[in-house]
Amino acid sequence: MATAQVKKSKLWSHFKDIAGILLIVFLVRTFIFGLFQVPTGSMETTMLVGERFFADKLTPWFSPVERNEIIAFNDPSYKYSNNKIIRLFEQYAWGPANWTKRVIGIPGDIVEGKIEDGKPVIYVNGKKLDEPYLNKYPIVKVWNIDPRKIPLLAASGRLQDIKNPYEIRSLDPGLAYDKQVFYGIDPKKVMLVDGKPDLLWPGTPISSSDDFQRQQHGKSYWTASDEFYVELGPDQYWVMGDNRLGSFDSRSFGPIAGRSIHSRIMYRVLSLDTKEDWLFLDLLKHPITFWQRLRWSRFPQKVS
Repeated sequence: MATAQVKKSKLWSHFKDIAGILLIVFLVRTFIFGLFQVPTGSMETTMLVGERFFADKLTPWFSPVERNEIIAFNDPSYKYSNNKIIRLFEQYAWGPANWTKRVIGIPGDIVEGKIEDGKPVIYVNGKKLDEPYLNKYPIVKVWNIDPRKIPLLAASGRLQDIKNPYEIRSLDPGLAYDKQVFYGIDPKKVMLVDGKPDLLWPGTPISSSDDFQRQQHGKSYWTASDEFYVELGPDQYWVMGDNRLGSFDSRSFGPIAGRSIHSRIMYRVLSLDTKEDWLFLDLLKHPITFWQRLRWSRFPQKVS
């Protein structure tokens, strides 16, 4: 009997130790630092798909983010629960996806997007913005499915049902596909127009689309294009991707709330050309090419 009680006591002690460790890990990962993986090319070439970044989650609590900073925030389209407790859990533990963009405008700013001389430009408080961080390379669409199946899928109407049928990737047109420095690109999967790669070049303006309804809020408006005018309120931020031709950002969903911002992106800790969430699985599946896909020159490195 005594032996059973001792075992039960030890088991309870181990349980409390494990629970304590998990609580500490949760608090540290939630409120002090985070590690994020880049899932899309919206911030190319500052951030590439597959890269891992160290994020500062502590200072945003007491130091508002500033213009030009790269931040992580909660998906602005996420529908939170009306229950306050569940909402807190969703906001800080398990809920909306993390999105990463650059801060262009902060509370009180007037941000204007215009097209001048055929090029998109941004003005903040009447001053034209210098943006050296913008992607300087053209982007190309690369199919995620076998291109030979495209005609059949399109004819049957099933192509539109496929989630993410293609991806957008930065391309150095002066290099062969097998010599690209950002991504390994299969030439057979490159989207072609009239037999040539469908390239979108930097500085190409995005015009308003009939498919997107203009959003008007007082004097502020946005149209999912490079033409917009926004007067930011006390807790509003205007965020955009560095890869303007391949970024879903404030031009489409408008300003984000400051309370949704949870991290400052600080350091690139790993750069690997992969879409795999778990690096160990990638290594097991591709033990040889894993090392070839490491972008050694891009880490460790501070990002700005």
